[in-house]
Amino acid sequence: MMSLSRGAIVLACVPGLLFSSAGPAAQTSGVVLETEALDPTENVTIAQPPNAAQRDRSYPFYMPMQGLRPPAVTLRIRCDASRAARREVYAGQSAESLGGRVEGGYEFIYEALDGAGQPCVYPFAPWMPQITGATQGTQYIFRSSVPGIPVTFRTDDAWATINPRMFDLGPQRIHFEMRDIALDFPGAGEAKGAVHLEVLGVTRPGLLTAVIRRAKLFGGKNALFVPGGQTMVYIEDSEIRGNVGDNVDQEHSTYINGTLVSHLRNSVWYGQKGWIDVASGHQLKDKAYLRIYEDVTVANLPGATVPSAMPLVDISAFGFTWSNNLRLKRVAPTQAPRDALVDLRTEIVYGAPENHPWNIFVSPDWRMPATPLGALDQVYLSVFQNTVVDSFRTEPFVFRLGMQGLGVEPGTPTVIGQEHTTKAQQRMVSLAFGTQGNFRRAYSPEGWSFVDPQLAPEARWVLDRDAFIRHALGLIGR
Repeated sequence: MMSLSRGAIVLACVPGLLFSSAGPAAQTSGVVLETEALDPTENVTIAQPPNAAQRDRSYPFYMPMQGLRPPAVTLRIRCDASRAARREVYAGQSAESLGGRVEGGYEFIYEALDGAGQPCVYPFAPWMPQITGATQGTQYIFRSSVPGIPVTFRTDDAWATINPRMFDLGPQRIHFEMRDIALDFPGAGEAKGAVHLEVLGVTRPGLLTAVIRRAKLFGGKNALFVPGGQTMVYIEDSEIRGNVGDNVDQEHSTYINGTLVSHLRNSVWYGQKGWIDVASGHQLKDKAYLRIYEDVTVANLPGATVPSAMPLVDISAFGFTWSNNLRLKRVAPTQAPRDALVDLRTEIVYGAPENHPWNIFVSPDWRMPATPLGALDQVYLSVFQNTVVDSFRTEPFVFRLGMQGLGVEPGTPTVIGQEHTTKAQQRMVSLAFGTQGNFRRAYSPEGWSFVDPQLAPEARWVLDRDAFIRHALGLIGR
């Protein structure tokens, strides 16, 4: 049984699985692989995570990394001089020479160690240029100068954020990456997110990929906010430890809107800001079309105030979820807790229509077959393997799968009519294998859900991560 006390969030590092190496082809396409320190005489004495530099060269197999070009602008930021000046001081080319604008992408490399040989703490938020000119194939990278050695940005600025702002991009290919960066922004109640990926208007066949490795995020209305769009997000070996906004019922530790993919690996979510008389938001609100969770911990350990009473994980049922080793920790909130720990919701429509291979409302062209386990390739599907629950109480259930409705309320994304649909009309199935912990049952009684089912050989592809990803993305031509 997993046991977590407040302030004792644990990350269990595990080897990477099923990734493709960038390799020489990706190097020539512009994926940046530099790992040098700013000062070659720097005495690196801090133990680095195993294979950090090597892992930085690898990307999920479904994430197309070809066709990117090297960033046109590289800025190297010195530690001690920047700390003394309380702003970026550069080694080589400076931001002043750019006039506040960057065209062709950028890479910002922050010196990893201070003069005492300790990880550098920069007393400000990173400088953010205006992005101008042609953006097709461009990359936007923030990283420590030494893989595995984090740098921290710490400030009470109300608007502190990392926010690459690009609009109306159309069918363009853009890449964002952040490695070994910690953001400590306790006063940033005005920023949409400590990291706000405000890259908007990307349309097919365009794509935004966002990769976050070995990060710690605190601050903003959402510690991480990703708007909807043609976006794939990959996060590994990171700690998302809460938000600081004041609209506590509508803001979350992380909010991933209607994107294509959210792939979370070996990371922790906690610290959602709650309020004594409000149910508050979620630790992880994730409305991606395809969600992959591997060795992820989500806990309602409080941040600025009291624990949230809401489900820890709030995801859309209009899509696909594959999870293995999800660890859920709930401590007692001030309000009565909502029953679900993981809520697969159908109350609101998220994502572009082309991201829905089938009707998300009940329709005459579908009735669930007599043996739903034989039709897993024809339904919206969620698969939870080896989930562990550690709660202050015996939970009535772990997962809730909502019911599909009849349509939306005119002029809104709100689904109506769920109370008038039947189970036979539903085109959604959820499976749970090996769920452990203190709960009475794995599922609430609404939808098609199965606990530890015996799958026929031809259905066991749902347990294979790669096969699951290929199936889900193949349905929408990705």
